Amino acid sequence: MIIKQRTNRGRAPKAPINGNIEATEVRLIAADGEQVGIVSIEDALKAAEEASLDLVQVTNSDPVVCKIMDYGKKVFEEKKAKAAAKKKQKQVQVKEVKFRPGTEEGDYQVKLRNLVRFLENGDRGKITIRFRGREMAHQEIGMQLMNRVEADIEELAQVEQRPKMEGRQMTMVVAPRKKK
Repeated sequence: MIIKQRTNRGRAPKAPINGNIEATEVRLIAADGEQVGIVSIEDALKAAEEASLDLVQVTNSDPVVCKIMDYGKKVFEEKKAKAAAKKKQKQVQVKEVKFRPGTEEGDYQVKLRNLVRFLENGDRGKITIRFRGREMAHQEIGMQLMNRVEADIEELAQVEQRPKMEGRQMTMVVAPRKKK
């Protein structure tokens, strides 16, 4: 029966530790961060064993830099830092608000309030005005509506993409202003 050894599938290659370090001389850094200097690999392994810690290869320079540390603790802290960085990241979405050339005042205020809420949450906003039938002949009404929206959200957002026609609809993209 042949047993296949598991490979490091999909994971980042681990730093060589203890007996896996392929160097004869290493620049050794003690557990407290103090530079010991260039020593043979046997002396470095002996020092790590005396401290009941691991000898971990930090960089692959000449000579190889190794540090005496608890490897399990290092891996755990790296995972924790990576998770914290991922948690901190915010995905910016583009939220769309649709208008029509004949949008009345009440509906306009509701849609504007939603757009303001999106911008306050840090998302970008896409304002779309859809033209149907004979409304295409009065695109200036759409442009007036876009200018009105732009004026109403001026202190909250900046225009990222000026209003432009795309087929039967006019679009404009706004992004939240950077907080000072």
